[in-house]
Amino acid sequence: MQTNAVPHYDDADNPTGCCPRFDPTGWDGRDLHFRDKPFLRATTRSLAYFPLNMGRVFSRVQGRIERAGAYDPDDFLVLSRDLSPWRAEHLFSATAPVKGEDAVTLSGDFVTKVFEGPYRRIREWHGQMRALARARGGTGDEVYFFYTTCPRCAKVYGKNYVVGVARTG
Repeated sequence: MQTNAVPHYDDADNPTGCCPRFDPTGWDGRDLHFRDKPFLRATTRSLAYFPLNMGRVFSRVQGRIERAGAYDPDDFLVLSRDLSPWRAEHLFSATAPVKGEDAVTLSGDFVTKVFEGPYRRIREWHGQMRALARARGGTGDEVYFFYTTCPRCAKVYGKNYVVGVARTG
């Protein structure tokens, strides 16, 4: 895959008007290569890893990205990881810095794996991503998840796809 490219995410298939229906085709087992890929960084509060204000933060950041003209439908990706039982970090792909948000870049090689199931399996999936990264020469210390739909939309669609993204180099 080209540097800084991600698999296609079709935001046009959106019967709920909230989260588009996720098609996992092309996302499983992909190698991603980022070089100073621009993101906006936001954090959320958690209670023993359970997200408390994720919906509000995601709406704020995504809304600002769209209003600033920094949204590219061919480059949609939000990488999330727990920093502690009380806080999580989220990296929103954006084409440019956005006023009021923390602009960061990400560089490195990553591998993806698509999971389907309830959020309570995240610990198991995290272990699988760490093992996959180590098998590919990485340390397994940097694992993100792309939550493709909110819980409400996952219930409507009957599937809860989550894409694991782990650094391999």
